[in-house]
Amino acid sequence: MTELLWGKEPHRTRGPKPAITLTEIAQAAIAIADAEGLDAVSMQRIAGELPVTKMALYRYVPGKTELVAVMSDLAMGSPPARPDGPWRESLLTWALDLYDGFMRHPWLLQSTIGRRLLGPNELAWMERGLGALSDIGLTGGEQMDSILVVTSHVRNIAQQSATFPGHTVGLTEEDMQQALAEIMATEAPRFPHLVAAMSTTAGSENQGLEFGLERILDGLELLVKSRDSCAEPN
Repeated sequence: MTELLWGKEPHRTRGPKPAITLTEIAQAAIAIADAEGLDAVSMQRIAGELPVTKMALYRYVPGKTELVAVMSDLAMGSPPARPDGPWRESLLTWALDLYDGFMRHPWLLQSTIGRRLLGPNELAWMERGLGALSDIGLTGGEQMDSILVVTSHVRNIAQQSATFPGHTVGLTEEDMQQALAEIMATEAPRFPHLVAAMSTTAGSENQGLEFGLERILDGLELLVKSRDSCAEPN
């Protein structure tokens, strides 16, 4: 698994030149997952998209578990290059970039959970996030925990917003808001607090993304300032 994730494809000294590469296999799998969901990805289906047989694919990757790991890291890609800035601004931008990546490939929300080996791109995302926190007075463990909390919030909002091909029929945000407004118009006495809150709500569902991120960053900023005050001489 490690060799595959880190781009070390099997070395062949004999036989004909390979017809395809592991990257091409992963790219075909990504296209299927983007269009139809992760469950639609199979060796048989991928073989139908490439000039090889299903059995030939196993010369490049042992099975679907390994393939999902490779395609996930490839789909994650490298984090966008961003200019250096204040830690809070840098971490917020990092989180929004991560959210955009999940929305481009919603199946990543399924494939990047649990204990598993990480590839170079996913580690590069962690490195970029930790870089924003590296010199603000947090311990290494606190930096890692901060990234975990931010990532968890991003994943949760993305999970609520994404449409998963092959699993659900997604509604647009406008459809959902209109349907909810119609229900509230007739059921207002049952939900007075919800009606009152909705009457002053404006903007998109992603407000929750940025609101939550700002509150997380508020907490980190308070922690950093408390460390600074303790470090000041009496």
